[in-house]
Amino acid sequence: MSSQCIDLNSDLGESFGPWGMGDDNAMLSIVTSANVACGGHASDPETMFKTLELAAKNNVVVGAHPGFNDREGFGRRLIPMKPDEIARLCAAQIGALMAMSKLTGSKVAYVKPHGALANHAAANRDVADAIVAAAKSIDPTLAVLAISGTQTEQAARAANVAVYSEIFADRGYLSNGQLVPRSQQGAMIHNAKEAADRLLNYLQTGLMPVIDGDPIKLDAQSICVHGDSEHAVAMAKEIRTRLTAAGFEVTSFI
Repeated sequence: MSSQCIDLNSDLGESFGPWGMGDDNAMLSIVTSANVACGGHASDPETMFKTLELAAKNNVVVGAHPGFNDREGFGRRLIPMKPDEIARLCAAQIGALMAMSKLTGSKVAYVKPHGALANHAAANRDVADAIVAAAKSIDPTLAVLAISGTQTEQAARAANVAVYSEIFADRGYLSNGQLVPRSQQGAMIHNAKEAADRLLNYLQTGLMPVIDGDPIKLDAQSICVHGDSEHAVAMAKEIRTRLTAAGFEVTSFI
């Protein structure tokens, strides 16, 4: 991907049963990649199927978005598990979405861990290794979408798995490259213009502002806008419009 291309991704398919989350119809008309929940923190078979169909209709690339089995906490609580247990947890969820993709004629192209699982892997190499190994065992062509500068990124490279790095439009950063915990001030950015301004400055400089020090260098082929926020659609539209106006081609990393 050239320096003038960037992907825009979102966490989608996070409804289940009668409970709806986010506006997937609108988001899938804006983003170029969709991280689809696959039964851990959210989703169910019908939601997976409908999300995959809608993604295909909009020519959006799909990735599996496995998380802890924690619907009550939306996958944002750390569940104590051994790395090999996490590998099997991810394998079951990735496999479920891949099975559903066969019914829609679509393809699951990558894996991106969700929420607390993503943060856990970002900081712990043994967890990152387990997730990458699970994905590679299921399908060696599956890429990994990793938080830029983290253990997940390094684990994928070490395993010779295609890896792409992402930054977050709506999340604050710490100086170690980790995301600011949601319980802390500065964790979330709600204003679309503020988020877009920060992203464009990052794309010009390669430096990401942090809440506890000087800006840090990060690489990125993708930008994430969380789909569960009430501001998600407005933010995604603003970011895509501003990126295009600045001369960037918004296109999938795969």
